[in-house]
Amino acid sequence: MMATVRNPARDAVAFVGVGTTPYLRDAGGKSATALACDAARTAIEDAGVDLADIDGICGSSVPTVSVQAALGLPAVTWWSNSSLPFSLLVIEAMNAVFSGACTTVLVYHSSLRGAGGSKTAAADPFRVHNASDAHGHNAAMTAESPSGTYGYCAWAQRYLDTYGVGRDALGLVAINGRANAARNPHALFREPLSMEQYLGARMIREPLCVLDMDPPVDAGDAFVLTTAERARDLGHRPVLLHAATSGRTDRPFADQLEDYTISGKEIVAWRLWEKSDVALSDVDVFFPYDGFSIMALSWVEAVGYCQPGEAGPFLAKHWSAGENRVLIDGRVPINTHGGSLSEGATQGAGHFREAVTQLRGDAGERQVPGAATALVTPGGFLWNATGFVLRGG
Repeated sequence: MMATVRNPARDAVAFVGVGTTPYLRDAGGKSATALACDAARTAIEDAGVDLADIDGICGSSVPTVSVQAALGLPAVTWWSNSSLPFSLLVIEAMNAVFSGACTTVLVYHSSLRGAGGSKTAAADPFRVHNASDAHGHNAAMTAESPSGTYGYCAWAQRYLDTYGVGRDALGLVAINGRANAARNPHALFREPLSMEQYLGARMIREPLCVLDMDPPVDAGDAFVLTTAERARDLGHRPVLLHAATSGRTDRPFADQLEDYTISGKEIVAWRLWEKSDVALSDVDVFFPYDGFSIMALSWVEAVGYCQPGEAGPFLAKHWSAGENRVLIDGRVPINTHGGSLSEGATQGAGHFREAVTQLRGDAGERQVPGAATALVTPGGFLWNATGFVLRGG
């Protein structure tokens, strides 16, 4: 039996700054360090703090010592280089601020399309997912293990076979993302996508096609987090970390998974709602991770919108034909930025950027009216599931 759930950090830490670079197929030879620093400078300026105010730093693809030196952060008292997805960095930073290890943290991530292979090879998401370690994962977490592309293809096929649904269920995830990406000038793919085009796309391994996998990009994202108390004195509406958790079972790899419904995502959902003062019905915008389309279907089910195997029919039921996208109960959109499938693959950083932007009311024509609560569920259903409830302060 799990221990009694505690959440002493509820609403105590806030996002106060956001920075990003363009998501490009080729950033003109910029390094991962340069992309991280570009995003970081923008985030710090957006937060309205000085370099001397940053006393914590957390990153993934580039060592924190390199970014600190490049930016000229004069003194930090806490730092961490964490494994991906990006959500694990956010949890590290939240805990550091809440514990008092530091007060204001810079959190960054950058990705290079060509890391681990040639630019030509990197144009194919399948080949990138199966390249050598491109983003700092250890060997057990790369796509060369059974938990990567091959594993998700196999489990996607089992999902379709077990629940008797067709590939159109996966297609709805891709089409929804593409429709939302049309409103996002930052997105890599913005052109409309039809079900016919999806079903006719190049197959990678049954049942996943090239449109079921996030496209690699050259990009950087960064955030500044601080205490909720200090956040109230800064320029933007703070976005509070209301609840956050990760989840993993004792069988975290694709070849060991017992059942589609017994995975880290169920642990995340149980603990997240136990930690939260809000319910699923209070959510205004939902950000399920979609590095593979099957991940998004699994998150729709895990968080409680429907039962296992019902995500495809659920999305179809809540489909807005006029907008060619999902609006749950006519009001709650999914991945308003286009998700990883259309915006580009940054291991969940883009989901956080869009969630913060929505809750600050800065999303322009993508803005969800009155958005006050966001549900963000980065990671897959194997070793890296995480979940967050974010609230506008």
